[in-house]
Amino acid sequence: MHAARRAGGWIAVIGVAALVGCASEPRLRRPAAPKPDAVRAQIVKRMPANTPDREGWAVDIYAAFAALEIEPDVPNLCAVLAVTEQESTFQADPPVPDLPKIARAEIDRRAARLGVPRFAVSLALKLPSPDGRSYAERIGAVRTERELSEIFESFVGRVPLGERLFAGLNPVRTGGPMQVSIAFAERQAQQGYPYPVEVSIRREVFTRRGGLYFGIAHLLDYEAPYDAHLYRFADFNAGRWASRNAAFQHAVSRASGIPLVLDGDLIRRGRDAAAANPGSTELAVRALGARIDASDAAIRRALEQGDGPEFERSDVYERVFALADRLEGRPLPRARVPDIELKGPKIARKLTTRWFAERVETRHRRCVARVPAPAPARRGN
Repeated sequence: MHAARRAGGWIAVIGVAALVGCASEPRLRRPAAPKPDAVRAQIVKRMPANTPDREGWAVDIYAAFAALEIEPDVPNLCAVLAVTEQESTFQADPPVPDLPKIARAEIDRRAARLGVPRFAVSLALKLPSPDGRSYAERIGAVRTERELSEIFESFVGRVPLGERLFAGLNPVRTGGPMQVSIAFAERQAQQGYPYPVEVSIRREVFTRRGGLYFGIAHLLDYEAPYDAHLYRFADFNAGRWASRNAAFQHAVSRASGIPLVLDGDLIRRGRDAAAANPGSTELAVRALGARIDASDAAIRRALEQGDGPEFERSDVYERVFALADRLEGRPLPRARVPDIELKGPKIARKLTTRWFAERVETRHRRCVARVPAPAPARRGN
């Protein structure tokens, strides 16, 4: 059962309900589509009481659900509210402690990786910006990621050879009330975006409406074999299908006897992506090749589908689980929170994907319980 069930087209549901409304069998009746006002009221009731402009947040959340055609049931709505509370405490552009220091360190790190000399970056940042201050001075006073991103966009556009030398140095990679990846938002926007884009998709991420739209898409708008939102919370942090892939790695390890790090990464990427240089998960699956009747090439092709829904329909996936289930004498879980230590310029202590997922899950349970469900109507004797 998918955690984010599609509404199946709310208008179509209304039409079907009208057609069967006169049927004599009550069990043939279809539930009416949820009314927008009722959904928005439900969102308002389940948000923390001290949230400013709860009605405004409800409008933008409902609009995203409607545009993406995701069912606005209580678990799904609370999933969005829980992630938003965790990531920003309902602030469209939350302040980041020590952001100037973090930003400058990240700029220098990216410059070193791209081969741009540090002195060249320092000289360029001393140039005056449109408000009269140098870019270095503005970065030194920055409070939010939106401010930092806009400063850097201006910097890249104004300094000599900015696009060529500094385009890859923007340290802001996530933003908005759900801290969604800007790269993800730019890809998602190619499939549609319900609002006019005033400047860029990057800028839209830092608005409440845009940050919620792309965050909700990332969290709920994909197929996954999950029976609990916990695994979507883990995926939100680690990448889509990471929980499914970690469960597959667990099955491979149990069937092969080869210990694996259950991080959800099925193949090597980047410079080490060549099929001739397989990673530990791929090697472990190859060790099962004869028992699951799969060649090295077939295994590679299947694992390359690990960043999409097709992987769980592959012969390799199905045969590995069938073998592992038989050896264990019980069905193994098809989802598992991946074992990943979180790293990044904003992370100052040891955190993990499990910490994130369980923290959001706690907020999710609190949200679901915040307003008791109405008691069922009593039937006459």
